[in-house]
Amino acid sequence: MITTTPNPIYVANPERYQKMQYQRCGQSGVQLPRLALGLWQNFGSSDPLANARNLLRTAFDLGINHFDLANNYGPSYGAAEQTFGKILQQDLAGYRDELFISSKAGYDMWPGPYGSGGSRKYLVSSCDQSLKRTGLDYFDVFYHHRPDPETPLEETMQALDYLVRSGRALYIGISNYSAEQTEQAAAILKQLGTPLLIHQPRYNLFDRWIEDGLCHVLKQQGIGSIVFSPLAQGVLTDKYLNGIPENSRASRNEIIHLKQSDISAEKIAKVAALNQLAEARQQSLAQMAIAWTLSNDAVTTCLIGASRTEQLYDSVKALDKLDFSTEELSSIEYILAGTAL
Repeated sequence: MITTTPNPIYVANPERYQKMQYQRCGQSGVQLPRLALGLWQNFGSSDPLANARNLLRTAFDLGINHFDLANNYGPSYGAAEQTFGKILQQDLAGYRDELFISSKAGYDMWPGPYGSGGSRKYLVSSCDQSLKRTGLDYFDVFYHHRPDPETPLEETMQALDYLVRSGRALYIGISNYSAEQTEQAAAILKQLGTPLLIHQPRYNLFDRWIEDGLCHVLKQQGIGSIVFSPLAQGVLTDKYLNGIPENSRASRNEIIHLKQSDISAEKIAKVAALNQLAEARQQSLAQMAIAWTLSNDAVTTCLIGASRTEQLYDSVKALDKLDFSTEELSSIEYILAGTAL
């Protein structure tokens, strides 16, 4: 007779909320952890379920109670939501009221004219499918993943408002919207009676577009933000200082968001100089890069990814030193401008 050993029952670390810092999201009642875990990578159908489970459990034990999804995260599309749903049922269902779970829709998801964009048809269908894949009754926040120039903004915002009023989501957000688009969206939602909770833009030392107007709009309108790609897909670490290692994102052709051509000699020289500054601060470069994003007073939370639990522990250590001296900030500006090369 063959017997199997059941998975041990997961019990969360009782000190998890002592390990994490939290900040109010805009003018809402929501407090988010300064670090949240994104499931864009490492939770697909081809990734080991055991590793995904370890990542989620470790993150929650560290006080990271915000997990971020999207309908097309994989591969394949929808796989990350399915993986999360399995782990939620197995380990985290009893902690549901402690979790802040988000998903999004906006990019390509299924064939035909209703498979992407910002129409009411697409957004409501997407949310329903995402709820089914995760096994959730509601999302804490549901985002429109990107602006859709072919759909009236009013229709998109009315769809998001409907998701809240129908109980599918508690809050709504937008991602990748410009400052002007964000201001327009917030005005429409305010009129509808469902305020815009949060914006999710890309932001890191090499990509600072949000400083050109968006940060002002977020603070003026009382909207929170959770920034993604703080490490520029791994470039803002020591990973590429001595070339492109095997199995890194830059060496994997299927990862279209980071290519070998993105890692130029000029950029790596800047990374090396930033690494020296991080060492002087007694931080890893990754920790300093995360801390730098959180030093922006328009940023509520930094969205991190991880393929190993060790990376989660390393990222959380960034919170030990979030302050920067005037001299350090000046040095960063000199390095990024090429002055220090």
